[in-house]
Amino acid sequence: MQLKAIAISMLLGVSPLLAVAAPPVPVFVKAATVEPFAETIEALGTLRANEAVTLSATVTETITAIHFDDGKRIKAGEVLVEMTSEEEHAQLEEARSTLREAERQYQRIKGLVKTNLASQSLLDERRAAYETAQAKLRATQSRLQDRLVVAPFDGVVGLRKISVGALVTPGEAITTLDDDSIMKLDMSVPAIFLGSLQPGLKIVAVAEELNGQPFEGEIASLDSRVDPVTRAIGVRVLLSNPQRHLKPGMLMTVTLQKAAVDSLMIPEEALVQEGFNQYAFVVNTGTQPATVSKRKLSIGSRRPGAVVVTQGIKPGELVVTHGVMRLNQGTAVTIAATQQGEETLEQLLQQSSPAESGAY
Repeated sequence: MQLKAIAISMLLGVSPLLAVAAPPVPVFVKAATVEPFAETIEALGTLRANEAVTLSATVTETITAIHFDDGKRIKAGEVLVEMTSEEEHAQLEEARSTLREAERQYQRIKGLVKTNLASQSLLDERRAAYETAQAKLRATQSRLQDRLVVAPFDGVVGLRKISVGALVTPGEAITTLDDDSIMKLDMSVPAIFLGSLQPGLKIVAVAEELNGQPFEGEIASLDSRVDPVTRAIGVRVLLSNPQRHLKPGMLMTVTLQKAAVDSLMIPEEALVQEGFNQYAFVVNTGTQPATVSKRKLSIGSRRPGAVVVTQGIKPGELVVTHGVMRLNQGTAVTIAATQQGEETLEQLLQQSSPAESGAY
């Protein structure tokens, strides 16, 4: 019959190569499905201590004693550094003596006023002298306190930058103090995730310096403004740090996820890139043999192995996942295997017939 068809085609002036129809191309397909899809993004953040301060002197004075070592953990109120204060101690004794005498005089005149042996105006003078002495004592105590550097909160001190005998000036760094029991992770997140961000949201952060060890935390607060240039919003996450592994300044990665929405998904293997456009071959099973049509797609976000399609395909339509390089508009195909999930190419080849497997 084939020789007869070739002879007839030669009599009609038709090339024998065109007279014999090409066999259908075996392909693997998968149906476009509607699945819950949650868009995710990785955000980078820098760690900061829950409380952090650079300790310095408030007066120009000489260091007389240092009560801490590098990296030592200290309690709030602990004296770290003492400075020269002999003059202030002498003034303190003088102020206390003055206060005691002023109080004695005030109490004496107060008793005399009750027996009408002293005037009320004299009592007022003694009261004013007593209150002035109290104020001078508080002022002297304040000046004496300025000669001490005290820890404002619990934490760990950094490297010591001064020595005994050194003359320090206001603002000169003595050491740092960090409360690292809880760490703050500040990061910028695209504003499209704003609807999914709220205080209390649980997150997991990892740091390369700690071999990817995960640390659980939660969002503490959001910035009040979106950056008009980057269209991102500042987010602060609190991470518990019981083992003190996290250090201020470390870089951490956080994976954030939007709320899941039902989206039309197809395998990434079905996409055909031509310039800036994406296409897919859709199988038309209504013809015999089945044929394919080349559809232009509008795609959205991706996840490993799948892509969201916003326009160009309907749910349930079959798209070609393997064999697309041999297809054109209207090419006849035969379905060798249909993907149901995440089957590998080897598994699909096992489902197809030996003749169709050889076509790949």
